[in-house]
Amino acid sequence: MSPPLFWVDEVPAAGTEAELSGPEGRHAVTVTRIGAGETILLGDGRGASATCEVVGTRGKDALRARALEYRFVDRPKPQVTLVQALPKSERSELVVELATEAGVDVIVPWQSSRSVARWVGSKADKGVAKWRATAAAAAKQSRRAWIPEVTDLASMTDVRARCADVLDGGGRVVALHESGRDAFGGIDFRSAPGVVLVVGPEGGLSDEELADLAALGAQVCVLGPQVLRTSTAGAVALGALGVLTDRWDLPGGRS
Repeated sequence: MSPPLFWVDEVPAAGTEAELSGPEGRHAVTVTRIGAGETILLGDGRGASATCEVVGTRGKDALRARALEYRFVDRPKPQVTLVQALPKSERSELVVELATEAGVDVIVPWQSSRSVARWVGSKADKGVAKWRATAAAAAKQSRRAWIPEVTDLASMTDVRARCADVLDGGGRVVALHESGRDAFGGIDFRSAPGVVLVVGPEGGLSDEELADLAALGAQVCVLGPQVLRTSTAGAVALGALGVLTDRWDLPGGRS
């Protein structure tokens, strides 16, 4: 089993020491009960990490560790953005957790026309903050080198602009919907520099949204014979992309 990962602002170079304190230090010392001599990973969520040996602990919320090996991992290619319509509240964080574990690079919370959940005013700020915290926790649990970016709440205008940028750059935009005529596995993702996956809410994408996306050049497609829930569709698509592209190749990194 790989060592536990903890987030730091700056990853120590090999042969140097670093202190882990604050909430991460408390979790390591008090919750995980990490002690001297054990191995941990320290990462910054921006590609850098170090395998470290714990030198000692201080109180209930701090430890010192010596870096044994430094590593940097590039983002996988193509980069994948998930435009996720707001799901019902009980499944809201599950969407982010599953997509993060499956390797998403950017998550765009989207107030679609059929979303039951409504993020208005301060509720939008709280919702985005919760999604960002969930992404960081899921990235740590899955030992990811990169914490996925979670953007501010997007409107359809924002989504159109993002999709247009990716298409202009030679990327692919795919709207996942049961009415799609294209098979997900038949799309050439390997040559695309970027991919946008658009997932609707429990009620699905509206006809207007599908037409809007198709007019931009998006492909409306199905993943398979089953109709997936909004909370799992993005993660399943990311898993398929891992096989259809080089995204799941073992990272070489650089020391």
